[in-house]
Amino acid sequence: MSTKVCLPPAKSTATAFYDHSDDPWFKKGFMESETEKTCVKPVPAYLKRKGFRPEEFGDDGAFPEIHVFQFPLGLGKYRSNKTLCVGVDAQGNVVFDAPVRQNENSNKIVYSQHKDLIPKILQDGEGVLELEKQIQDTAEETKAAIEKIVNVGLRKQPSGSKYIEYKPSSSQQSEAFKERMVRMVEMPVDPLDPPKFKHKRVPRACGSPPVPVMHSPPRPVTVKDKQDWNIPPCISGWKNSKGYTIPLEKRLASDGRGLQDVQVNDDFAKLSEALYVAEQKAREAVSLRSKVQKEMAMKEKERKDQELRALAQKARSERTEALSMPSESVVDPRETEEREEREKIRQECREERRRDRETRGKKSKITRDRERDISEKVALGMASTRGQEVMYDQRLFNQEKGINSGFATDDQYNVYDKRLFAGQPTLSTLYKPKKDMDDEMYGNADEQLHKLKNTERFKPGIASSSAGKREQPVDFTKEAEEDHFGLAQWACDLKKAKKSFVSGGTMGASGGGSSSADDYDGSGRTKISFQRGMPWK
Repeated sequence: MSTKVCLPPAKSTATAFYDHSDDPWFKKGFMESETEKTCVKPVPAYLKRKGFRPEEFGDDGAFPEIHVFQFPLGLGKYRSNKTLCVGVDAQGNVVFDAPVRQNENSNKIVYSQHKDLIPKILQDGEGVLELEKQIQDTAEETKAAIEKIVNVGLRKQPSGSKYIEYKPSSSQQSEAFKERMVRMVEMPVDPLDPPKFKHKRVPRACGSPPVPVMHSPPRPVTVKDKQDWNIPPCISGWKNSKGYTIPLEKRLASDGRGLQDVQVNDDFAKLSEALYVAEQKAREAVSLRSKVQKEMAMKEKERKDQELRALAQKARSERTEALSMPSESVVDPRETEEREEREKIRQECREERRRDRETRGKKSKITRDRERDISEKVALGMASTRGQEVMYDQRLFNQEKGINSGFATDDQYNVYDKRLFAGQPTLSTLYKPKKDMDDEMYGNADEQLHKLKNTERFKPGIASSSAGKREQPVDFTKEAEEDHFGLAQWACDLKKAKKSFVSGGTMGASGGGSSSADDYDGSGRTKISFQRGMPWK
């Protein structure tokens, strides 16, 4: 018996775009023809079913006399695949979204059909009714949650005491205590006590899945799409810890300058046009000016050519007139000799001038060698060395004594037994005047020595010929200082004026002493000190 018999008949005969009637899997399982159903293998009669393996059981159960595994209607049969049973909705259409509506999605809104993606066109007032219904449902859920919390709080309130009649089950106790009245009172709870149970917060369950996004079928990727999707790597303009060599085009690509839409101002075009017009006008002015200058130069050249032609014509005419005049053909030999002599002198002068021009920028060998630097002379090997200084100890050579011939004993220290430099030292020859070197300037040395010996010096009554007459042992002459501003003369005049000044209209009196005009004279100082900022009175 097929599964189709168990299903209710379909009420909707309308077909849609996603109708399942064209599915080959559905045709194979549910739309079999009657001829195929008649091909079912019949069940043999009773007592003749030996070796028979039933496949169809009809509406009944298994055959107990056949000792093989039987699964009527597929009950108890192990299925290796995970195929779910096909279900239908109230209209008889196959429900293909059954796998996504199980477990936690059973109470959620799941958008699994094509009609869920089509926007719903609301009628007038339909949206308001749906909103009111949603508000009412939310209010009822909130009320139920609040009542649940309040009822729990009310149950926790302490109730009154209860009396319970207690009858012991044991009969061994005395008869006086057969029945007892027990008072039950709820034990008070300290509100400050910590909670006895740990409430673990359960994470909130996920809500309804979102509306799926429908995508167009995949298309082959073109080269342009690959280039558009090419994202350049992030290149920092400040750090390069790896030390990579980054090309400039990669830096520009990472900077994003190529993606910017640059707006060029119209003033740039106006400026370029103005510069172009100015350049054209300047070129025209320059060409016109050069043309005028060329014309003026051409006219000047023609004028000079005319003058030269006139002079040439005049010279030719004069020469013709001179040749036409009679002249003597006798040549004087003395005049010819003098002419050759003059020509020879002129040639020598020209040679001298040529040599002077050639040697004017050059220096003579003596002057050039004299002006050379000492480092240049040393490099050219021209430095004159007076005497070569000995750079080693001459006592170390040609010595008979040594370590092999008993150099010295252990208790002696006579290593330096001779002078370091046996030859004449160089410093002894420096700053030493030579003989007869300054005779022309200072005279002969013998004459100077004879004059010093015969001169009577350091004797009383004899004065020096170079010094004047003096009355004191030592006389000092004050050097006159230059007084650019005349302050010394002005101070001297002021001092003289003070001494000649006599104060009037005052009286001086003293007891036991005398006072004179000398006590009121000015001071004897010769210097005057000036202070900046003090007015002169």
